[in-house]
Amino acid sequence: MSTATVASRALQERLDSARKLTDYVFSLLKAEAIYARPIPERHRLIFYLGHLETFDWNLIARKTLDVPSFHPTFDKLFEFGIDPPVGQAASDEPADWPRVDEVRSYSRRIRGILDELIEQSSEQIVPAQVIQVALEHRLMHGETLAYMLHNLPYEQKASGAMPLAYSSHGPLAAAMIQIAPGFATLGQKHGKFGWDNEFAEHQVEVPGFRIGKYKVTNGQYLDFVGDGGAPPHFWTQGRSQQRARWLYRGMFSEVPLPVNAPVYVTHAEASAYAQWAGKQLPTEPQFHRAAYGTSSTGETPAHETSGLAERPYPWGHAEPSSKRGNFDFRQWDPLDVDAHPAGDSACGVSQLVGNGWEWTATKFGPFAGFQPLPFYPGYSKDFFDEKHYVLKGGSPVTAACMLRRSFRNWFRPDYPYVYASFRVAED
Repeated sequence: MSTATVASRALQERLDSARKLTDYVFSLLKAEAIYARPIPERHRLIFYLGHLETFDWNLIARKTLDVPSFHPTFDKLFEFGIDPPVGQAASDEPADWPRVDEVRSYSRRIRGILDELIEQSSEQIVPAQVIQVALEHRLMHGETLAYMLHNLPYEQKASGAMPLAYSSHGPLAAAMIQIAPGFATLGQKHGKFGWDNEFAEHQVEVPGFRIGKYKVTNGQYLDFVGDGGAPPHFWTQGRSQQRARWLYRGMFSEVPLPVNAPVYVTHAEASAYAQWAGKQLPTEPQFHRAAYGTSSTGETPAHETSGLAERPYPWGHAEPSSKRGNFDFRQWDPLDVDAHPAGDSACGVSQLVGNGWEWTATKFGPFAGFQPLPFYPGYSKDFFDEKHYVLKGGSPVTAACMLRRSFRNWFRPDYPYVYASFRVAED
């Protein structure tokens, strides 16, 4: 078997796995929900049913292999998503969209054609980078679809999830860990896969600072709300024995507020909490220093030395696994912030990967020498507008391949639907 054939089959297997994941997410929708718009600033769910296949089709078949279109109208209709400011919803109606059976037929045909093209292809015909972009794009949308499903009424989705369970021990102390001055390596090496905003790899000098051992919890944020802070989108109020109480609005059920789980908030809410607590959000370089720094020998924690020999993951070189954290669709909702201690960084900071993206104080922008992807020029540069902030780490529904050190996420500071946590820092 040739090397090209082996590579082609490996890509096909990864694509099949990603398709199964997004098909599963769509299977949780009841029929009446497919034309719903659970997030006002996003398209209706019917758009995403067509978009995932359209993106693959336009990227691989039409742009890379110059295959003629069999449905130009759908190729254009399902091509681009939207990202308006919060509160500026689109004005379309369900009747403006095609029937579900038409979209599914179009999608099946695309999959069949692409499978044949990939089977017949080689690295010279369809670059591996193009397939990887298609794969990660689909997995990103698996996560954004989860955000949308989270906002649907419970009666509009089917549940196959385990009940939420949280520890019964008391609230965790807000411990701070000292990080020594040193260097943080940001970005991706040339020759390895990454999105355009990940390049190029470079080092940044980081003065010493202190950072929270844990993500800020619901219990800690509750004190802030009691002092006049804004309650998060994922909280709702219920009543117990005629008294109001806060509940966490999970994917498939509401539960009493889990005080030791991370609070999911907007960047604006996270910044307000940090100011209230007399601290600030960490910068992107500070996050890297706390997450990936270690000593040159690997024996001395980073907070005891200025030496640096960074690791690909906070816990070391081992590939992501269930004992390291809450990611890769293993759970729909967050776990307690002290779960998975095997995933702690060398300096003892917990859950820097998984269980909730982490807001940083860094505005999303290009690294020096930025070059847009020639086949996807607007992926990053359309958002270099000083209106989006960098998030690092990953959530319960972030795919394992996107837990690489160089990956950067970004959202508007007032967008409330993301599984976005935070921790505080101080100089």
